[in-house]
Amino acid sequence: LDGCLSIQFGVEPTSYTRFSIARQMDGDNSHVEMKLSADDEEGGEVGRPEHLHASMPPPRRIGKNLCFLIIAAVLLLLIGFLIGYLSYRGRMQKAGRCLDGSGKCEMTPTTSYLMDDDETEEEEVPGPPVFYWPTIRDLFSKKLSAGHLQDNLRQRATKDSFEAGQSEDESVASYIHEQFASFLLDEVWNDEHYIKLQVKGSNNTVSILQDGKEEILESPDAYVAYSKSGSVVGKPVYVNYGRKADFQKIQKPGVSLNNTIIIFRAGKITLAEKVANAQEAGAVGALMYLDPSDYENTETLVPFGHAHLGTGDPFTPGFPSFNHTQFPPVESSGLPRIAVQTISSKAVGKLFSKMHGEECILEWKGGVVGCKVMLNSTSKMTVKLSVNNVMVDRKILNIFGAIKGFEEPDRYVVIGAQRDSWGPGAAKAGVGTAMLLELARVISDIVKNEGYKPRRSIIFASWSAGDYGAVGATEWLEGYSATLHAKVFTYINLDAAVLGFSHVKISASPLLYTLLERTMKGVKDPAKNLETLYDRVGSDWVKTVVPLGLDNAAFPFLAYSGIPVVSFGFCNKDKEYPFLGTTQDTVENLKMTDNLYDLMRAAAEVAGHVALRLTHDHELFLDFERYSEELLAFQEKFLPYDRDVKALGLTLNWLFFARGDFQRATGALRRDIANSDRENKIVRRALNDRIMKVEYDFLSPYLSPKDTPFRHIFFGKGSHTLQSLLENLHLLRTSKDSVDVNMLKEQLALATWTIKGAANALVGDIWDTDNEF
Repeated sequence: LDGCLSIQFGVEPTSYTRFSIARQMDGDNSHVEMKLSADDEEGGEVGRPEHLHASMPPPRRIGKNLCFLIIAAVLLLLIGFLIGYLSYRGRMQKAGRCLDGSGKCEMTPTTSYLMDDDETEEEEVPGPPVFYWPTIRDLFSKKLSAGHLQDNLRQRATKDSFEAGQSEDESVASYIHEQFASFLLDEVWNDEHYIKLQVKGSNNTVSILQDGKEEILESPDAYVAYSKSGSVVGKPVYVNYGRKADFQKIQKPGVSLNNTIIIFRAGKITLAEKVANAQEAGAVGALMYLDPSDYENTETLVPFGHAHLGTGDPFTPGFPSFNHTQFPPVESSGLPRIAVQTISSKAVGKLFSKMHGEECILEWKGGVVGCKVMLNSTSKMTVKLSVNNVMVDRKILNIFGAIKGFEEPDRYVVIGAQRDSWGPGAAKAGVGTAMLLELARVISDIVKNEGYKPRRSIIFASWSAGDYGAVGATEWLEGYSATLHAKVFTYINLDAAVLGFSHVKISASPLLYTLLERTMKGVKDPAKNLETLYDRVGSDWVKTVVPLGLDNAAFPFLAYSGIPVVSFGFCNKDKEYPFLGTTQDTVENLKMTDNLYDLMRAAAEVAGHVALRLTHDHELFLDFERYSEELLAFQEKFLPYDRDVKALGLTLNWLFFARGDFQRATGALRRDIANSDRENKIVRRALNDRIMKVEYDFLSPYLSPKDTPFRHIFFGKGSHTLQSLLENLHLLRTSKDSVDVNMLKEQLALATWTIKGAANALVGDIWDTDNEF
């Protein structure tokens, strides 16, 4: 090449010349240094035989021809390399790389949840089959069977009770384990926990004491777990649904609820919350009943329930209940200190007839005739409540089956259902268990027999002791808390999925709103076959999302572990399923629901589509930008109190700035995703890890999980939540003297830094974060 340049340009350089050849491919520059010397050219013939020199063509012509050949060859090589590289890149962006390196694995297209399902471009790719999302969705829906769901539910029809840790519960656990194994799931295993449960001892009774006589009102078969045991006596007071607002209406000046026995009807909030409100008001006991206006045909029915204001084993709060581990003697702060019992509405009607005093206001009147709020001042009548529950130690089993992912097996979607029930539990536990088994069968069939290979793992979980406050699920979360929050990125709850037919009930993390909407557009409405579920719920469905309560097994996943959740099902609007938690929660009664098995199939289809989509796409289908909207909604609620806060020498600005930082962080992550190489597994995993940590980062890091287990600032319980902060700000207007200013300062600070911390985590690397607002 040295000679080529000198011959071509007819120069005789006598010094060093520098030049650069720029490589267009990757931006790297190669510097080549040359010394072109006239001496070399002049001495070129030294040592050559004379006869060769005489017979050769002129050297300049030979040099020119040789140079043309060299340059042409280099150009051809460069052009060929460019064509090959660009062709390779194009193919890989369409088909993806082989997931396990064997050459026999599935080729999955690159997709993003920002694309509509029908926008996925299909391409003929030689080799293994390509499973685009519409193909997976249709294949799953085709294999899902209402007949199998019916067969699974029928297993619930032969027994009257499946109490946690008892023989019938263990029998069902064994059956589920066998079914998982028969489906050829990659892993099937049991998880044992040793817990304390409260069960009924001798009969519990409710009596009326009047004129020196005791009249037994009722001695129910059902009971309330974790009630305080013993006998208490007090004047009866009716407080509607037992909500805080109901207590506020009755607690007027001169009215004391100390040493009373509170009566409330079921519904609106959990029994444990009602009991906590009664205890706070000074009551010594509480009675709950099913009002006929809310629960039809239940005049003689008494429901089972629990009074623990929390989830999990209340005697190992924050700790897992493993047999081989020692714990300090500690109890959950959510255990009640008052006696609690459930009774029938028929018994309540008789009690009202004996009460002489203030009648109920119109909105408090239910289906029981003669509603009274409290006795008049001259009445000597009292109610005696005797609770004889006892504590027992029980071993419970959680049953698991797993389909392992082929690219990221250590990232899981968990699909779970409660297995146990105090009574027959057809609606409460039977429906969810039937759906769990069918989902495991169908998804395994698609993987084992159709050749589909999910990127991430799917775990199927059957929980025990759900009737006592999601004990099995919570103990699992507590037992493996160090790893689960970093590996489980969604929990799908199947419990009580069909409690009616006219209305759709959805509880979910905002991260899953977009996926849920897309899913409902692809599932037919069982009531109107030509329409989809999305047509039923409408475009404003997010406004109807029901906040998760303590009675939902998904709650500890979200509020304790910071894992996105979804709970989807059908119910009747303004009408509760009447038999939940009673001896009449049977398959026969459940079958009176119109289109029962089609409704079960539709709910299972939604759950299956969500799980499969989350394990199919390159990018996790979690809409992290939704939390910007949630934060903005709270900011709008806080704004009216800006002047009240400033009057205390404080400001809301730092909280608002933190919200702005989070919004900018979501934009930065979206840009990083858009600019990334989606075929680079390391980059893709790092981006997905940032997405899946969004929920976890809204757990307040400034609280102890043992003392305050539900640390989520949106969905948790306690003074650290944004809702609690809003209630405290409202008190500045209505009862300023009752506001603890130091507590308000702490609330503002902790909320601000939790949101700021979530923003910093979303940005990514530590050098990209900033502690300034």
